[in-house]
Amino acid sequence: MADVLQPIERLIHDPSPEVLCAAAGDCRLTEDLALALLERRDLPASGLEQLAKHPALKKSRKVLLALVTHPHTPRFVSLPLLRHLHTFELMQVALTPAVAADVKAAADEAIFNRRQTISLGERLTLAKRGSGRLAGALLLDSEPRVVEAVVDNPKLTEALVVKALMKDRAPQALAEAICRHPKWSLRREVQRALLCNPGTPLGRVLAIADSLPIEALREVMRQSRLSENVRQYLNRELEARAAGKGEPQSQTRISQARRRAVVKADRG
Repeated sequence: MADVLQPIERLIHDPSPEVLCAAAGDCRLTEDLALALLERRDLPASGLEQLAKHPALKKSRKVLLALVTHPHTPRFVSLPLLRHLHTFELMQVALTPAVAADVKAAADEAIFNRRQTISLGERLTLAKRGSGRLAGALLLDSEPRVVEAVVDNPKLTEALVVKALMKDRAPQALAEAICRHPKWSLRREVQRALLCNPGTPLGRVLAIADSLPIEALREVMRQSRLSENVRQYLNRELEARAAGKGEPQSQTRISQARRRAVVKADRG
């Protein structure tokens, strides 16, 4: 049995799991000592549960965050604690490698559920630094500056970009930002999604259609989301390629000039 009358500073460094659990519930525990105890990766789940219940530590944001991000904190302890964390603390939880995937997802969801009360400045920071899951959600933000910021998030994936472009509620700013992006605008699956997005500028639609192989164009034609204008143009493109043995219609001087004029109009 541990000698709980020992100085608490010694108890939190003891190698025994039983002693660590006793220290976690000790009334002498301060915030600094609790944080030192939470640095122990061998702290048992029962000790973490004791810390979560400690009356003197319930209002310590540092302790709450350290509890949620500890790799051994049980889910029934960490998940309820998320609602007490601030937005950027939740972002930190979602970005911590040791945190379980479902807890990370819950942290991202908690941020997303607060989106109506999060300021523009906070959303811009989340767009630049948030997790991939959160970045994917912010692609649909109504503020163009947030969309412009999130397309450069290093955790954003091609699958998330394509998914956002295919959403009915995708904002106009999303297609425009992706069209201008030096990375995403060159990805084949993203280009196909741009053809199906009504917010894609016509000049960009023509350029993408030029660059896609004929089989890819036929696959795009099977999409029900295509606007009538885009569908008609792609039909003409396919017919022209069939007549020209697969060569893009834009290989003709007339078509090239027409495309340059449309692109110029879009940019102007």
